[in-house]
Amino acid sequence: MKYWLPPIAWMVLIFSASSDTHSYQHTSRFFEPLLRWLFPQMPPATVDAIHHFFRKTGHFTEYAVLALLLWRTIRQPQKGDPRKWRWDEAGLALSVVFLYAAGDELHQVFVNGRTALVSDVFIDTTGGATGLLLLWLAGKIFKRW
Repeated sequence: MKYWLPPIAWMVLIFSASSDTHSYQHTSRFFEPLLRWLFPQMPPATVDAIHHFFRKTGHFTEYAVLALLLWRTIRQPQKGDPRKWRWDEAGLALSVVFLYAAGDELHQVFVNGRTALVSDVFIDTTGGATGLLLLWLAGKIFKRW
């Protein structure tokens, strides 16, 4: 159970964020004034584009973290774990990330003010894949597998 608690808690956090009917307005309330203060000459279209990029980077990152938490849950590593990297474990974690991202977007169909986007599922899954690839690369560099 100790391995399942972190990914479940993270999934609850993602779900609660996608239930927020005004999530775009919440981030724009802080992010856009900060950009305008830092760069007063920046055109509004550029501010909007940067805000959009910031939000999509958040999607990417939150699902990278989810993939790592799921991989840890699936692998259940122990201290000094001598096992080699297994792509099937990473693949299972990534499959769960994809299914959760798709389910999250489906959930947003039923939330007023939210829009379900296939592109968000792609961004989320790509974030998960990137997190797992970085983990694999770190393991290669530090000779863990």
